[in-house]
Amino acid sequence: MLVSAEFQRFEHPVKADGSLSFLVIGDWGRKGAYNQSHVALQMGKVGEELGIDFVISTGDNFYEEGLASPYDPAFSHSFTNIYTASSLQKQWYSVLGNHDYRGDVLAQLSPILRRIDSRWLCQRSFQVNTEIAEFFYTDTTPFVDQYFRDPKHQKFDWRGVIPRKKYLSRILKDLRGALKESVAKWRIVIGHHPIKSIGHHGPTKELITHLLPILEANSVDMYINGHDHCLEHFSSIKSSLQFFTSGGGSKAWKGDFDYFDGGDEMKFYYDGQGFMSVELTPTNAKIGFHDVLGRVQHSLDLSKQTYNAYTAM
Repeated sequence: MLVSAEFQRFEHPVKADGSLSFLVIGDWGRKGAYNQSHVALQMGKVGEELGIDFVISTGDNFYEEGLASPYDPAFSHSFTNIYTASSLQKQWYSVLGNHDYRGDVLAQLSPILRRIDSRWLCQRSFQVNTEIAEFFYTDTTPFVDQYFRDPKHQKFDWRGVIPRKKYLSRILKDLRGALKESVAKWRIVIGHHPIKSIGHHGPTKELITHLLPILEANSVDMYINGHDHCLEHFSSIKSSLQFFTSGGGSKAWKGDFDYFDGGDEMKFYYDGQGFMSVELTPTNAKIGFHDVLGRVQHSLDLSKQTYNAYTAM
């Protein structure tokens, strides 16, 4: 592991044939309720089929108010005791969501959790490097103005974030610098909040202003998020950038979405529980969206040469 002042970098090996596969889950930690256990079961099956290398969590890891401490039994009840399939006994790389900031925000970052379950790795912002892809995990919750100006009943633990302006500037500087240095075949950015969404929360205007220009300027291939409890795919009409929402880890079926807000960029929306699978080679990517029964609701193939995409239901 290489460590910089603000931006930790982790190395993860690829398969012997140079490929990589992983699952993406978000908005899940409800002690098995709201079909969390059923989604976990299907993740195990798909994970075994693909021989996954790791799992990505897009945040809101523990509801409703994160963890109370590193010793909170909710960690085991919502994570260790739920994702028990042998194929899921791989590294989990996680970012924080807004609900995680409503508990002891430092708890999920604590090395104590890694001693309880060695799969767990959660940081505010960090980078995972592989031979064919680099993953840039970005702490998006502090970007949202509403959490500071009008939090209503919500109480957030902003330790490590205040002064906010300096913190956000550092995130953007670190991400911009890391992307400029990247020579990876695939560049994938992960955050909790969506840039494009027709779900309950919709697009995050602060990320459109501050984060999206950096992604477009540095040829990022995918932005993957949670927050909206659904599965989504948007394809940029300005670049090769693809936007994926994987926030169906447990409670879903919100019902308040508007297809007319999607425009030409919207390729897929599923208002239910599920997860994503991703298979990468140096030249191709195959993305699948799986529902609570494991069925593929949408799939997408990308090529580094042409970026021609097609979908299959």
